[in-house]
Amino acid sequence: MLLDRTAPAPLTDSQILHWLALILTPGLGTRRAMRLLEHYGSPELILRLDARELEAAGVAPAVASSMAAGCSYTPAAEAAERAKRMGAEVIPWCDPRYPPRLREIYDPPVVLFALGRLELLGTVMVALVGSRSPTAYGQAVAERLGRDLAAAGVTVASGMARGIDTAAHQGALAAGGATVAVFGCGLDVIYPAENRALAERIAREGLLLSEFPPGTPGHAQNFPVRNRVISGMSEGVVVVEGKQYSGSLITARLALDQNREVFAVPGNITNPASFGPNLLIKQGAQLVQSHQDILDGLGAEARLRLARQQALPMAGTQVQAVAPMSHISKEVVRFLTVDKPVHLDELIEALPHASPSELIAVLFELEEAGLVRQLPGKSYVKVWSE
Repeated sequence: MLLDRTAPAPLTDSQILHWLALILTPGLGTRRAMRLLEHYGSPELILRLDARELEAAGVAPAVASSMAAGCSYTPAAEAAERAKRMGAEVIPWCDPRYPPRLREIYDPPVVLFALGRLELLGTVMVALVGSRSPTAYGQAVAERLGRDLAAAGVTVASGMARGIDTAAHQGALAAGGATVAVFGCGLDVIYPAENRALAERIAREGLLLSEFPPGTPGHAQNFPVRNRVISGMSEGVVVVEGKQYSGSLITARLALDQNREVFAVPGNITNPASFGPNLLIKQGAQLVQSHQDILDGLGAEARLRLARQQALPMAGTQVQAVAPMSHISKEVVRFLTVDKPVHLDELIEALPHASPSELIAVLFELEEAGLVRQLPGKSYVKVWSE
């Protein structure tokens, strides 16, 4: 029996409970659950089977006994209530809103939890991933690519981790574009905690997504599992920075297994953070110098969809207009670089005709205008802009 993927009616509370009871059965696993669904057609029918019938369908005896006894209904009811309280939607594999590209992979999530603009699940997505401890250059590149891709109508997908992920989301939002953050925990568990404001903004202007029920902690083993969702629902994966054994390289390998395009931003060969993207380029990944390289490298169908849709209605704020700069402001911008932080003391020494208080005021104005970023320790870099 095949699953019906066309029924537009929203799920009832009872249907949601059955879907959640299925995925919360300990020891069942995604692949086994999918095989059962493909054979029986719905979680309701599966959960009505007795232990003997489940074992005949390939379910381990202990798991079959647990399913037949209905042991997962209590945690399912709790998860459903938490999802409802936060306004999250439960989207099973058969739902027409389920990301079409994600459905194609070897082990798609049986159920997704989504909060925000659900229409983004059907858009052209590109994943931007990289180091949790990026260089100033890597952060600037991720922000710029996120902004430019979003402005071109692409939905920027990432994992809302520290570093490159955060910069990619922020860049897309700064352009007033679309971004999807895929969690490695429940949608009500913000990880890292300092990204709470970012998560709240994405919930309003973009989309939060997870296969883990609300309340699930951010266990380390969840994040590699999460990465297959980021790559699976995307047309391609862009690696900005990443060390030799990093999550971004795992995501790139998953993308290759899923027949997705892999892109990489080259980096300084003396920096360990450049090992990942430089190795990927050596192995055949498409080199990225601008967002246009990514757009050109997407499949013909994705490019056609972008040409047709142009862009979704902008949901966020636009980039702040920059007022005419003073002479000192122009000198500061010329002196600062994208990839090498400059300490305030060094800047004061380099521009002796400007007083320290004047320079601090200028730096504040440039930071407000989005031209300069302050780093820890009173150091500054120029934001990558044309």
